Amino acid sequence: APGIEIMREVVVGEPVTVLEIESCTASLVVVGSRGLSRFGSLLLGSTAGHLAAHAACPVLVVRGRPNPGGPVLLAADGSPAARGAVEFAFAQASLHGTDLIALHAWNTRTERAYDSPADPPVVTYDEDRLRDEEQRVLTEALDGLGEKYPDVSVDRRLVRGRIRHTLIEASAEAGLVVVGARGRGGFAGLLLGSVSQALLHHAHCPVAVVRTGEV
Repeated sequence: APGIEIMREVVVGEPVTVLEIESCTASLVVVGSRGLSRFGSLLLGSTAGHLAAHAACPVLVVRGRPNPGGPVLLAADGSPAARGAVEFAFAQASLHGTDLIALHAWNTRTERAYDSPADPPVVTYDEDRLRDEEQRVLTEALDGLGEKYPDVSVDRRLVRGRIRHTLIEASAEAGLVVVGARGRGGFAGLLLGSVSQALLHHAHCPVAVVRTGEV
């Protein structure tokens, strides 16, 4: 990539602190999934995990088998917290000339944003009504982005199944997974939701975590 200007800098300090500060003036932070650590068995390094939850810009954690030509996989949960992730996913697909898979997974035990861990999940047995509602969620999550990025081909997938398992399985065909920091499946007060954490630990390709308001 001869056209890219590279600036090199060695900074003394705690890595997570230095990188978090640098993220305030960056458009993207890129890290490996596990770096120099005495905990060799950890699936996700402490630096990557901390930045995914606290960085001031999107964080790309490179893991799995990078496939630059693969489609961008968007974890579309329809929450306000994930709007930045939707825009980031469209922008990446447009930039790299790849397709976009917008996947919304659902099941009869719907995963909503609870006020506390003690709150029970919503249980419904009207599957047709729930499916229609989840289809609406997917449609609204992508609202307006098709017009902004007309060059991006979008494959909309509404999948009934375990959310984390479905997304991890779908990541095997993707070049990049994009997820919000905390969507409908996370607890209020947690900076990084369970779906984001699962993808950072187990996705088959690089994962970009985009926090609320980041583009």
